[in-house]
Amino acid sequence: MKWINDFDSILLIFLSVFFLCCIGIQLFWTLFFYARLAFHKTQDIKNTPPVSVIIAARNEEDNLFQLLPKILEQDYPNFEVVVVNHQSIDDSSHLLKALQRQYKHLKIIDIERSKHLSNGKKLPLTVGIKGSKYEHLLLTDADCEPSSRYWIREMAGQFCDKKQIIIGYGPYKKEKGILNKLIRLDTSFIALNYLSYALAKKPYMAVGRNLAYTKKVFFAVDGFKSHYGLQSGDDDLFIQEAAKNNNYSICINDGSFCYSEAKKTWEEWMKQKSRHFTTTDRYRVMNKLLLGIYPLTLILSYLSFVSLLIVGGWNNWMAGTVAFTIILKWWIFGRSLMKLKEKGFIWGLPFWDLFYALLAPILFYTTEKTNKYAWK
Repeated sequence: MKWINDFDSILLIFLSVFFLCCIGIQLFWTLFFYARLAFHKTQDIKNTPPVSVIIAARNEEDNLFQLLPKILEQDYPNFEVVVVNHQSIDDSSHLLKALQRQYKHLKIIDIERSKHLSNGKKLPLTVGIKGSKYEHLLLTDADCEPSSRYWIREMAGQFCDKKQIIIGYGPYKKEKGILNKLIRLDTSFIALNYLSYALAKKPYMAVGRNLAYTKKVFFAVDGFKSHYGLQSGDDDLFIQEAAKNNNYSICINDGSFCYSEAKKTWEEWMKQKSRHFTTTDRYRVMNKLLLGIYPLTLILSYLSFVSLLIVGGWNNWMAGTVAFTIILKWWIFGRSLMKLKEKGFIWGLPFWDLFYALLAPILFYTTEKTNKYAWK
């Protein structure tokens, strides 16, 4: 029976070392990456350069009527709003012309319907950027609502000689229902990643509904040329090409957010996620590792924890390590979520942390990754 006892001892040692390694990685990720966002200080407005706000719109008549005036009436000294009306078949054109009579700084670019043109955002965004008159660009979507009258001021105020890309945050409006909660959870945890990694000089994405950069940066990488055939990529793949030599910054100041309405049905959300996932194959190996290590070690730490309980290898020292790790992550993630105005997830953070680590790969592997879903 000695060999059985030896096997149990070896298994116990292996599980203990494996568990502590997973916990160590969790602590490193929390302190090296996520703590940067948790303790990120609000940035002062340094400049107010002339800005061109670029909006690509396709069949957005209702959203343009409700939300475009909130962008046109921003408190900012010098800006234009360029709306590219991309092959719309609703009354967007008539509405925009009516608004243009009231707002002289509204510029309209119409792209006529053609079976030879893509329905994606990259064409109208490129047309809008080329047709704009200012060097500094601020991009958003027609269905987005700035959180304040100072949105342009907050975002554009971060531009300087060394910072030519400003990565903003685009949350979803809070509504009732489990789907809305899951979408906001997904959005906030994705933001925790890309904002924290950007602060750690590992930028890999932004959100196109709240992103600013200069024309110089855009044309330096030939715009969206390298991934023009994909429906998505105007934010993440573009950032991976354009963000270099520390030429970027993040902006999560109060008033700098751009809110959108979340999808109302599971099918719509799955289509949206499917479109987003089409770009993941283009990610660099290092980016994939950075995004995968934390959730993987989190799941493995819980599995090894349960295994240690079963084989009787648990002790007070390990219990203290787990308690310390949970409390530290709760504090740091909680501070970050407060900055992102998602306080509702703080009370159950240990649960949501593990839940999202399980949810994200499920969404990725169960969602059909296709490029066939047209934008609007």
